Formats: sequence, structure tokens, C-alpha cells
Amino acid sequence: MKAMILAAGAGTRLKPLTNKIPKPMLPIVEKPVIEFIIELLARHEIKEIMINISHLGWVMQNYLKSGYRYGVKIGYSFEGHFEKGQLVADPIGSAGGMRRLQDGSAFFDETFIVVCGDAVIDFDLKRALDFHNSRGSIATILTKEVPNEQVSNYGIVVSDSQGRVGSFQEKPPLEKAGSNMANTGIYIFEPAVFKYIPSGTFYDIGSQLLPDLVKRKESVYSFTAEMEWFDIGRNSDYLSILGQALLGKIKGFKPSGKEITAGLWKGISSVVEKTTRIITPVFIGSNTRIEKNVRLEGPTMIGSNCEICEGVDLSNVFVGDYTRIKTGFKGKNILITPDFFIRSDGSTGSISEGPYAEFISDTRNVDIR
Repeated sequence: MKAMILAAGAGTRLKPLTNKIPKPMLPIVEKPVIEFIIELLARHEIKEIMINISHLGWVMQNYLKSGYRYGVKIGYSFEGHFEKGQLVADPIGSAGGMRRLQDGSAFFDETFIVVCGDAVIDFDLKRALDFHNSRGSIATILTKEVPNEQVSNYGIVVSDSQGRVGSFQEKPPLEKAGSNMANTGIYIFEPAVFKYIPSGTFYDIGSQLLPDLVKRKESVYSFTAEMEWFDIGRNSDYLSILGQALLGKIKGFKPSGKEITAGLWKGISSVVEKTTRIITPVFIGSNTRIEKNVRLEGPTMIGSNCEICEGVDLSNVFVGDYTRIKTGFKGKNILITPDFFIRSDGSTGSISEGPYAEFISDTRNVDIR
């Protein structure tokens, strides 16, 4: 099989996290989301992967390069153009990105998988492919059952007992939901699907292509997979996933650095004073200094090159690289960088203009005269 990772979105709902990096490059502690996806595909012997990029796409391309360190071959399809000498991102939709790639190179010459690049996933692709083939499906959607209280956060797929899709609902209220099966943004397609995707225009998989296929009575099925699926749709999701990663909820993932005691990871050249009170899990990045009488209650992450000053108290806090937190600060359920903060409810703000201005600064901003 071949694969395509959809990575051209602007990540608008995840600002300010996506102001400087594309959404698939958001780090889970230190490991970008898209790296989990590539490693999964590689484990299933998928060796040719195309990624469509747009918003800050060169950040992703510079990091992943040709895919050699993952044992795969990665190519990139840029969606954008130059305007008055400036590179302008211009994504053309998930299905539009597939169409552009197919028009340019006929890349999809066999059954292929398409994966949205904004979720940490792990599942048995062979089982999903066997299901797809057994149904003679032109398109198979991988779905996951979600709790009733979360139904309104997702695109919902309504299928019969054999898995044939009858309709779709976009973030329905619970009382109107036809099921609690969420579209995970993972699809298996046959090349025949391209006769239904127009060229040269914006076209989306979830809101346009799949409903059109169902309307035309094409064979569209859903496969409810036993899978890990940590979707990063909102800022609050990102904070939650960071915590779950430190708690060991993401299969096969362990932070880097030396595990000093169970659940305490420490990067090289970091200094932690003996009077620091640590309730694990806690990750401390490289070249970071934790001063005396600091309290860290997990899940908590301190990035690299940080300085946590005397007496600071952090509980379920995620601190970005190069952050200095001054004495007197007590934080809970929050992500903090030198530039912005994000609370666990998803609310955000600027450090310089917000309530934390007197406590938070950049460790690189030092007068050395």
C-alpha cells in the first residue's frame, strides 16, 4: 500500500500553538504528532508516503526530510503560491489535495490509506484492510466509539449492522445523533474514487466526497477499529494528551532522558535542587535548572533551557522551552511559554499582556553587559 498524510491545514483552532509550527508538528512532550503516524505506517510495511503541506509546511519538510531515518520514502505536495514575492499558503481541501497529487503523478495506483496528520494513532491496519476488501468498498472510514457526552465534538458516521454508511452528521447534539461513532480521519480508498473528485478546486473528504459517494449509492463502509486515537482538535485536547503521554497512556511512548525514578525523566545537564518536591510523572528537559523548595506535581513537563525559581509550585503544568518562572508563581492545569499561556479549558492569552506577566519571562532575555 501507499499512504497520504493530510497536513496542509492552518490549525486555526489551535492558535497560538500553531503560530510558528504546523499542527502535525506539535510535540507530544518532545515527539511530533506526525512522527507517531509515520512510525505506524512503517510498521505496517507502507514504504511510500506523500504529505500535502501548506501552512508553515517547510518546518515539517525540514524535520522529516526524505524519511530515511524511518525506513520509508516521503514526498511532499505543496499547496500555495507566491504573491508579491511572498509565499502564500493556499490549501485546497483534503480530497482536493489527493486529486492534485493524482493529476500530477498518478501516485495512487492501488488501494491506499489517507490519514489526517493531527492525531496520535495506533491500530491494526491489516484488520482494517481485510474488512475493506471483504466489503468490496470504494471507501472505508475508520471510526471509533466515543462517550455520549463527547458526540457533539466530532463528525459522526451512521452505518447499518454490516457497516454500510447511510449518513453523516457534523458535531450533532446528543439528542439528534444517529450514533456515537466518530470519524477518525483515517480512510482506505480505491483509485476508482478519483472519478468523483473534481480537479482544480477545493474539495473536502468528510463534508463533500463521502456524502456524495453515499448519495450515489457507492459502497462506502465504516470499520470500528480497536485503536488508540488521541485527536488534537482543540487547545484543551493538546493539554490533555500531554498529560496522558506522561501517565503512560500512549502505547509504546516514553519520554527521552534518564528515568531517575519511576515516572521522573531528566534530560542531560539539568540541575534539580535536593529540596525540590516531585510527585510523578514529571519530565524535565535538558539544561534546565530547578531551584530549591520548588514543588512539581505530575503530570508536569518542564522544557529545555528553563529556569524554575525558588518556591514555585506547579501542578499539571506544561512549560515550554526557554521559560523562566519567577518566585511566587503557583500554577495549575496550564501550559506556559515565554509568549503565551493556554489553560486546560482552552482559553489563551499573551504573557506580556495577561495575568502572568510579572512571573514569566524568556531565559534568553538576559542583559549581559
